[in-house]
Amino acid sequence: MITTKKSLLAITLVSALGLGVAPTLYAQNDSEEKTESELETWEVSNPPYALNEVTIKTNETTWSSLDVAPNGEFMVFDMLGDLYKVSMSGGDATPLTQDFAWNIHPSISPDGKQIAFISDKDGLSNVWVMDIDGSNLRQVTKEKSNLIHSPKWSPDGEYLVVTKGIMSSRSIPAGEIWMYHKSGGDGLQIKARNSGKRDQQNIADPVFSHDGKYIYFTENTVPGARFEYNRDPLEGIFAITRYDRETGEESRYISGTGGAVVPTPSPDGKYIAFVRRVKDRTALFIKDIKTGVETPLTLELERDMQEGFGSEGYFAYFDWMPDSSKIVYWTGGKFHTINVKDKTTSTMDVTVEGKVKFADALRFDVDVAPDEFDVRMIRWSQMSPDGKTVLFQALGKLYVRDVKSGKIKRLTKQNDHDEYYPRFSNDGKSIVYTTWNDQDLGTVRVISARGGKGKVITQQPGHYIEPSFSADGEKVVFRKFTGGYLLDPKYSVEPGIYVADLEEDTVEKVSEGGYNAHFAGNDDRVYFTESAGGEAYYETQLSSVNLKGNDKRTHLYGADKVSEYKLSHDKKWVAFVYQFKTYVAPFVENGKRITIGPNMTSLPVTQLSSRAGEYLTWSPDNKTLSWFNGPTLFSRSLDEAFAFVDGAAETLPEPVAEGMDLSFTTKADKPFGYKALVGGKVVTMRDADNTQEVIEDGVVLIKDNRIEAVGKRGDVTIPDDAMKIDTTGKTIIPGLVDAHAHGSQGRNEIIPQQNWSQYSNVSFGVTTIHDPSNDTTEIFAAAELQRKGDIVAPRIYSTGTILYGAEGLGYKAIINNYEDAYFHVERLKEAGAISVKSYNQPRRDQRQQVLWAAKNQEMMVVPEGGGKLQQNLTMLVDGHTGLEHSIPVEKGYSDVTQLWKATEFGYTPTFVVSYGGMMGEEYWYDKTEVWKNPRLLRYTPSTILDSRAIRRPTAPENQYNHQNVASYAKELRDNGVSVHIGAHGQREGLAAHWELWIMEQGGFTPWEALRGGTIDGAKHLGMGKDLGSIEKGKLADLVVIDGDVLSDIRKSEFVEYTVLNGRVYESATMNEVGSKKKRKPFFFEQDNATFMPLQTADDVEAKAHHYHWEH
Repeated sequence: MITTKKSLLAITLVSALGLGVAPTLYAQNDSEEKTESELETWEVSNPPYALNEVTIKTNETTWSSLDVAPNGEFMVFDMLGDLYKVSMSGGDATPLTQDFAWNIHPSISPDGKQIAFISDKDGLSNVWVMDIDGSNLRQVTKEKSNLIHSPKWSPDGEYLVVTKGIMSSRSIPAGEIWMYHKSGGDGLQIKARNSGKRDQQNIADPVFSHDGKYIYFTENTVPGARFEYNRDPLEGIFAITRYDRETGEESRYISGTGGAVVPTPSPDGKYIAFVRRVKDRTALFIKDIKTGVETPLTLELERDMQEGFGSEGYFAYFDWMPDSSKIVYWTGGKFHTINVKDKTTSTMDVTVEGKVKFADALRFDVDVAPDEFDVRMIRWSQMSPDGKTVLFQALGKLYVRDVKSGKIKRLTKQNDHDEYYPRFSNDGKSIVYTTWNDQDLGTVRVISARGGKGKVITQQPGHYIEPSFSADGEKVVFRKFTGGYLLDPKYSVEPGIYVADLEEDTVEKVSEGGYNAHFAGNDDRVYFTESAGGEAYYETQLSSVNLKGNDKRTHLYGADKVSEYKLSHDKKWVAFVYQFKTYVAPFVENGKRITIGPNMTSLPVTQLSSRAGEYLTWSPDNKTLSWFNGPTLFSRSLDEAFAFVDGAAETLPEPVAEGMDLSFTTKADKPFGYKALVGGKVVTMRDADNTQEVIEDGVVLIKDNRIEAVGKRGDVTIPDDAMKIDTTGKTIIPGLVDAHAHGSQGRNEIIPQQNWSQYSNVSFGVTTIHDPSNDTTEIFAAAELQRKGDIVAPRIYSTGTILYGAEGLGYKAIINNYEDAYFHVERLKEAGAISVKSYNQPRRDQRQQVLWAAKNQEMMVVPEGGGKLQQNLTMLVDGHTGLEHSIPVEKGYSDVTQLWKATEFGYTPTFVVSYGGMMGEEYWYDKTEVWKNPRLLRYTPSTILDSRAIRRPTAPENQYNHQNVASYAKELRDNGVSVHIGAHGQREGLAAHWELWIMEQGGFTPWEALRGGTIDGAKHLGMGKDLGSIEKGKLADLVVIDGDVLSDIRKSEFVEYTVLNGRVYESATMNEVGSKKKRKPFFFEQDNATFMPLQTADDVEAKAHHYHWEH
């Protein structure tokens, strides 16, 4: 096992806590990852961090599945990850399990002697069986990467049928139906995914017929393979399918308006009970098998999960009494019975007392605005051919560092444009790079390695990236892409790969597609990465064309594993990146495409790095390879990689773990002088847990970038030289903290000097964003430019790229053990992250390993909600920082509320994209004319707004679910749970106000809603010492709103001024008050209907899908 020093420390810690290291078989989705690996033994029930315990006493439970004993005397149900047994007459429930594993979906065997259930005791949700009294526990299914749910016994008690959830390119499992013998085994597939590996549509809720002849299950019937959020169940998303076990025939058994889910046959074989949506209500139906008549029994069920993911089932599982006279079901926090003949109902009085363990939520203080900061987003770093200097880009410009002295200097002296994508020539005398200026667009330039002024080699402005010299330095290959969206769309014609001949002064297009183009061999061909198609997932290959763009050949195939290829100059070697790590292998041409990867056996391959890296660069002599991650430049020579290379040592070293740290310190932007906001109503949020301080006719005095004083007019002395801004008749609140933001910070690594979406955010009073999914290098580059004062944007914090549990090139994070988890957390921290997003890693042990790795590196962990209630609750007890997105059920009850109250687990429900019905964003398109909003149109292209906002959905209020989400969020906040706004990037800046308005719809007062938009979010993100309230010493991030927001929360969008880091911006113009420098016009401003090239629109859509910004 390869270990870095830090990893060794981590393993030592694990060992010290009694977690030994043992070899374990570990089957992966894809045999190319790892079919067998030494895994540290990790006990989900006994993680290496401290656990607290809370006693839950309740007569309400949340989303409890149940099963009635064959003798009809008792039932077993789940609550907060434990199983309980209770008499059918009610009373006190008896716990059958009380451990840290999460145990759900009980199913009693036909002889009443055993209980099958789902537990993640071995790390992943699997079927376990125990005796009826809780003894004799044994595991039945042993899946390692696919989620098992909803076990049901065959009538003879020999078999169990289950849902097996399999992830594809989305982390939303698509179900299959499998059957297992009660003694275990690999199982038998009953129903496969309809669209194969790429399927995201679900199949769930399997059950045997009373005689075992059939298996019924819920099946998504919408055409296509792609899951879509919040579809309309009234159109019919799901139907119940009947599978004949003798013939294998399938037939659509129950379908229609409102769909049909959770088939539940009666013991006498006369009926199938099921759940259906009727208008805005969820109903329990029975179908008479003989006549086919479908009869509603009650319309009072809690909202089903048809709009959601359903991988844990589409409703809490219910059951029949043995004589088929009644159905026992959960809804509204209680257990009920209903007589199928006369439809009379009764509620069972059940009391539960149980102990639940939980870990402390991870939260660390963030130093928001030090006067100096370390620049860590160092991009495209590479050693000069003579080894004396290092070239890199930071803060939008190119720098050269002297290796011996460590001194850093700019390569050029100009400030007219930003500089990107540098590459040395092989002789070390020249550097090629690209430029960008929002008004002048971009160029490709060549400059002396000693500095000076770059010579433009492109023939017209455009959008240029990825330049690279030929070996002889006489040609340059580069890529042109289309503008639009963030960048001016002019000169967007003919995108592709081009070759410039520096001697002949010509530029020729050689390929329509491809990226990361470079020369190799005798420079007569251009090699580039391109899509290899891929039926299920995006796949890559290395191809080439000649200098006329002809004779295309494909050389290497990396499937969905290889993200970057780079041939050595002599074309004898290929370096590639797999799972963020660098490898090298010999390159050979045989006229056929060769499959490469870290486990290839056709050719020798060596892992060069134990740390993450990209931007592969070969030395001119082809003997050394370098790569970078964040501020660190790594390198390795081939004689340290292969024993057969001349000069190789007898024992080869371990993969590279240490590199050259290129980070440097710079001064942060900070204004100087006094400013005073005079005469407004100041909503301070000071000591907000104990008081609701509002200062009428107040004064906020700002010195430099911090608040010097706040109080009533007359009580605060304003210096004579202070800039005074009259805020009479206005409300002053702390700057809005968007705790779950999204949106592009750049395009192909180019950061615009004026990002209109961030200007829009600031103009609406958003002064801090935390983005839990974005391009790592783009967002941290933008964050440093903002901190330096080079761009106007909110304070930018992020997780960088998500730690994805599903398939996705460049962002899937394979986590087989703690060391893997440590590696992924470490690489993101190095790049500038304060947190990581654990995005639906299927195994709970994986999620715990990420938490332990983050705790040991003082990083926060925000998990993707994933629309799975039980998984959400394990995230809560495991100690994540908070939950991103809403829980998928209509509300939680006393059990969940008591548990949540006991923790410091925050809640960012993102009301605008809440699960379980039409979401909040749709509501505001429906009820207001967003497309006419003049404040939005100042900084947002109408082309983007019109397509979303003009032809918008309309529906009755009861079709929306965001109010229910907000109502439960209000209940949680009243119980001390931190609840924050998260606009999800849905509508630039305005959506932050939608979040506030939705909170009021859920019962929050305007003041309470503002608290959720300010101090609660700041404290949740570890920034409460600097942000979130208006008090002496805190940063001057403030919003001045026209009108009284406390009497009408809908006035919150009428922002007049935004104060960000002590600088005052006029929202109408986004010019800084008191500054002679004026904002430059956006490219769409003269005509807010500028043509956007179709390819750009497609690229933007693909990026939004890639980073999961779309709901």
